Amino acid sequence: MKQFILSIDQGTTSSRTILFDRTGNIHTAAQKEFKQYFPNNGWVEHDPKEIWETQSKTIEEVVSKLDERSGQILAIGITNQRETTVVWNKETGEPVYNAIVWQDKRTSGYCDQLKQEGWVQTIREKTGLVVDSYFSGTKIKWILDNVEGARKKAEKGILAFGTIDCWLIWNLTKGKVHATDVSNASRTMLFNIHTLEWDKELLELMNIPESMLPEIRQSSEIAGEADLDYFDKPIPIAGVAGDQQAALFGQMCLAPGMLKNTYGTGSFIMLNTGSKPVESKNKLLTTIAWKINDEVTYALEGSVFIAGAIVQWLRDGLGIIKSSADIEALALSEKDNGGIYLVPALTGLGAPHWDQKARGAIFGLTRGTTAGHIARAALEGIAFQVNDVVSAMQKDSAIRINELRVDGGAAVNKTLMQFQSDILGIPIIRAKVTETTALGAAYLAGLAIGFWNNTDELQKQWEEEAIFEPGIDRLEKEKVMEKWNQAIEKSKGWV
Repeated sequence: MKQFILSIDQGTTSSRTILFDRTGNIHTAAQKEFKQYFPNNGWVEHDPKEIWETQSKTIEEVVSKLDERSGQILAIGITNQRETTVVWNKETGEPVYNAIVWQDKRTSGYCDQLKQEGWVQTIREKTGLVVDSYFSGTKIKWILDNVEGARKKAEKGILAFGTIDCWLIWNLTKGKVHATDVSNASRTMLFNIHTLEWDKELLELMNIPESMLPEIRQSSEIAGEADLDYFDKPIPIAGVAGDQQAALFGQMCLAPGMLKNTYGTGSFIMLNTGSKPVESKNKLLTTIAWKINDEVTYALEGSVFIAGAIVQWLRDGLGIIKSSADIEALALSEKDNGGIYLVPALTGLGAPHWDQKARGAIFGLTRGTTAGHIARAALEGIAFQVNDVVSAMQKDSAIRINELRVDGGAAVNKTLMQFQSDILGIPIIRAKVTETTALGAAYLAGLAIGFWNNTDELQKQWEEEAIFEPGIDRLEKEKVMEKWNQAIEKSKGWV
């Protein structure tokens, strides 16, 4: 009988479930999109119940394709959109408000207040993070301050907070387990990445009762058992990691100096820095990659808020393409960008700029500008942002980076990958299995139950699918970078 690991990949726009076999290949997959809510300018929300419903349906769909003869599921791995914040009633399991998504900017004013009050250095030293509305802590505070009766219930110990992994574990275990892993906890702005505990000073600062917070687990250990009607028996939930950490693991970036980028809604660049945290001097995040066998691995991360989402905007907002896949052909309809530079700061700028008040901009428009120029500039804008982050990583870590391993939806775009290699000046290596985020969660779960013996066994499974080598000279690179730097500076502080 074939044996599988079930990987839950709960993303920003869709919920997916994938079954991986022992060779790390996909057996079955299912995906469902869910609605995005934009109640005010800069606000982004999801319905937590819809997240669970869509996730549950995809699990049921892949499970229904197995029977006793065709295989069995040995464990579940979870990976998830990080920072997105859910607060629910422990007694009823009902959310008290919509999930506030990582992209949401409603707490920018409070973050400015924290900066003015001098909290930046303390928060950075404890959590490895910059003060920004991106992270979960200020979102929890907003819910407690703005949802009627929420603070009183929280103080009575009735409310629970969780990032999406935690919300899924709660529902998978029918409310028996309220837990998260270190990688997700390290994204809340409430977790001390040195002591590996919730930080009482920061909880007091944001007036968040500790009773709301989940237990902290390793990334690879049995956290509980999924006990759902469509499983013939309870299945251990054995691996949990935030999506970017899971992708780093799935890409087998296990040694210090190994780098990956996931081109999704945003673009998330992560560098393995080993067993000790590297404090950034260039506005990057110091974060926990994973904890396995009581050993913590740290990483430097730069988050670009808008990557693939700029292509969605060209499709849905401007209507110049019918599907996201059309972007490459449109970009190739012009030999270059025609002097157009597009800064994709639709929700502000992430690392290394961290300007919540920046907004998207297109520079260099003339009567001769075409949709092809704009399409090309959009792809280049993604690559330029990634380059800004990688440059900051090299300065912080003093590690020479020799290659970038890539995955995610936009990594299939050859034009983007080639331009990325040109700008970075290093090879871009695209993995054969593009679902590296889900694969990383499966690997973490499988290691915990002995499905795979060790990481040496997993590294043998990793294969490259394509390599893109740099193809422009230094002077040409400096010329385009100068124009990009002009464009990004002009987009800052717009609001």
